Amino acid sequence: MGGLRRVRTAAVTLAALGLVAVLPGAAGAAVAPQPVPSYRGADGAVAVTGQPSTAGAPEIKAGSVYKDSIAPGERYYRLNLDDRSNVYVSAVLQPPRGAKVSYSDGLEVEVLTIENRACLGSPGRAAFGYDPVPLSAVGARIIKEDAECQGGGTPYYAKVTREAAKDGDPAAWPLELRVQREPKLGAAGAPTTAPSVWPSASPTLPGSDAAPRAGGTGFNDARALGSGVWSDELRPGQTRFYRVPLDWGQQLGLAAELSAATLTKDSGYASPGLSVSLYSPYRSLIDGEDASYDGKQAGLTLPRTPPVAYENRFASDRKVGAVRVAGWYYVAVTMPGKVGEFVQDAVPVPLTLRTQIIGTPVKAPAYAEDLAAAGFGVGAEDRTAAKEGTTVVEADAAAETRSVMRVVAGAGFGTGTLLLLVLGGWILLARRRTP
Repeated sequence: MGGLRRVRTAAVTLAALGLVAVLPGAAGAAVAPQPVPSYRGADGAVAVTGQPSTAGAPEIKAGSVYKDSIAPGERYYRLNLDDRSNVYVSAVLQPPRGAKVSYSDGLEVEVLTIENRACLGSPGRAAFGYDPVPLSAVGARIIKEDAECQGGGTPYYAKVTREAAKDGDPAAWPLELRVQREPKLGAAGAPTTAPSVWPSASPTLPGSDAAPRAGGTGFNDARALGSGVWSDELRPGQTRFYRVPLDWGQQLGLAAELSAATLTKDSGYASPGLSVSLYSPYRSLIDGEDASYDGKQAGLTLPRTPPVAYENRFASDRKVGAVRVAGWYYVAVTMPGKVGEFVQDAVPVPLTLRTQIIGTPVKAPAYAEDLAAAGFGVGAEDRTAAKEGTTVVEADAAAETRSVMRVVAGAGFGTGTLLLLVLGGWILLARRRTP
């Protein structure tokens, strides 16, 4: 009886660790796929409850991340802004896996005055296709002479609207809010017109062997990438997130490809069967491309981005205007759920990413305040993260471990020194007592 109990305990332990795929006597049984991981929210996000009107709207502050939920309709949040900063309010809607969405479902974010006038940079919109993927939209208050919303010291409001079809899901879905403040330039200023010419030829992407890099579930645990070739895997309905540091003057070349899958039918076709989206450091969509997939091969290459430049914000082309500040640029790769109609869900499909950071960093604009403190820019730690392929979560954990080790080492040194002093005192005392 004891032996049987030990066998059962071992089986339960192995199953919990994900090491048992087929139990004895069940050879040939179908392997149940594990659920696709849901969007990971930011550590330390502050819970708030947006209001259906401006009355009683909770305050959200620059430099912080907030979590809420939203059903179809509007939610308001209060902002207290200065008169010298651009402010970006991003909202990430997180529909549950299997939720019904369509092209008429989406998200809108506006920054408004107390007179209900939209600020320059608002509204920002994003729409679903037919897949319930994380969706990001950004509203902004942009500093510009003679524009709305230039004053400081008075309340503003962030209005988030979840748009849904009449037969859409009425349930409240998780919502993540992030407020980022870009300080104004110093007295030296910068060009006020968009560049008319920049290197736009198709990127020459690396063809070396791929190194493994498992993408994250969203912006908060996106895997860092530098230039190179990277391998991952996708399942139907899954989105993987990555991040690439782009400094001032640098461009990004990007391509993605799916390899052959384990088919459940003789033939299949999904359009799109592969989707790639590129986001700015403040989570605004820059560009996106789709490709069809038949279970055998699919690939696409995004046009290279313009060089990161402050003056890009004056361009009329949204794809240029969003590449306005140095920092982490995010890549989201999705295998739409329709692929699951002819591909075995339990067997992930190999994914290859090719990334190329093009150009040498140039001198940053002369901001009046520290840009890194606002969460922008590229520093030595960011380049290290890209080289090592870490996520923010892993980097924070490593930093915490190093901090603890320093404390332990310091405590150990102090204790050792104290013991030596005590031992020396005993020896000296013994010598004095010796006749």
